[in-house]
Order: sequence, then C-alpha cells, then structure tokens
Amino acid sequence: MNFKSSLTTAATLSIFSAVAAWASSDVIPSENDTFTNWGEESGWTIFVDDTRESCLIERMDENQNVVQMGLTKDHEMGYLGVFTKNDIGLKGKKEKIFLSLDGNVYEAEAHKKTKHLADGYTGGYILANNAQFVDDVMNKYEMTVFPKKEFAFTVSLDGTKKAIEAARQCNTEQST
Repeated sequence: MNFKSSLTTAATLSIFSAVAAWASSDVIPSENDTFTNWGEESGWTIFVDDTRESCLIERMDENQNVVQMGLTKDHEMGYLGVFTKNDIGLKGKKEKIFLSLDGNVYEAEAHKKTKHLADGYTGGYILANNAQFVDDVMNKYEMTVFPKKEFAFTVSLDGTKKAIEAARQCNTEQST
C-alpha cells in the first residue's frame, strides 16, 4: 500500500490534538504501578491500575502486536499504545504518525517507548481527546499505522467496543 496514495484517497482527514507528554510516567503506567486483573471482554484483558485508580485494556493480536488503551495519570485524556516486535522506524522520542481507521485518517504525535517492555518489543503511544477518534477505535476492526518514514502495519481492533465499555464500567467502580 502506497503511503501517499492512501492519504490522498482517504475519505476523511482529521487532525486531533495530542498534548505533549513531559514524562511518560504521566501518560502510560510505569513498571512500579500495581495491577489487578479485573476481567476479560471480547479477547481483551481489563486491568485495574491500583496505583492510578483507573483501568486499562490490553490485547495481543494474531501478529503479536500488543495494543493497550487507558487513561492518563490525571484521567484527563486517553492514550493508545501499540507495541510490536517489528522495527517500525520510530527514531526519536517523538514522531508524527498517521492512523487510518476505515478511511478516516488521523495525524498524531507518537511518543517512543522501549524501556520496561517485554523482550523484543518496541512501540509508542499517542494521546487522544477527540470523540470521533474514540468512536472510530470502538467501531472499526482494524487500524493501519503509518510511521513517518517506514512501512505501514495493521493492528486488529476486534472486540474493542465491548472492551472499552467494560473498561468504562471498571473506571466507574474505581471512582466510587
């Protein structure tokens, strides 16, 4: 798939705001956070991050890509992390990427993450506060990731809608 033609033929180009993260400890859980397994939904595992008092969902797809979604430490924004054993070309700490969800293309800034990941994994996360993006993630089945300089790859989002709904219930339980 040609990156430029994919962008040109995309049905919609939406840019969503991504707030710069000063420290990854404020965005994604740290190795020191304590987790409890809350349950499973549609192939996703739902964890309570006892340290942050919030929930996250995680799933490994058939290509061994790991997708993780949750809330930032302050619970103000959501994050979406994709981790893979493939070299996806994230060279710096932050890099512009494009995400395609069934023709809706989003531009974001990916924050590279390599420390404290399972052996051989690398990847990054984005911050999101765009309701349309969240709706697309919930209702689409695949997300194609276009790093700025490397090949595109696709991750499965099967079961995301029910998993996010379960994570919202989990988060409600943590706030009571």
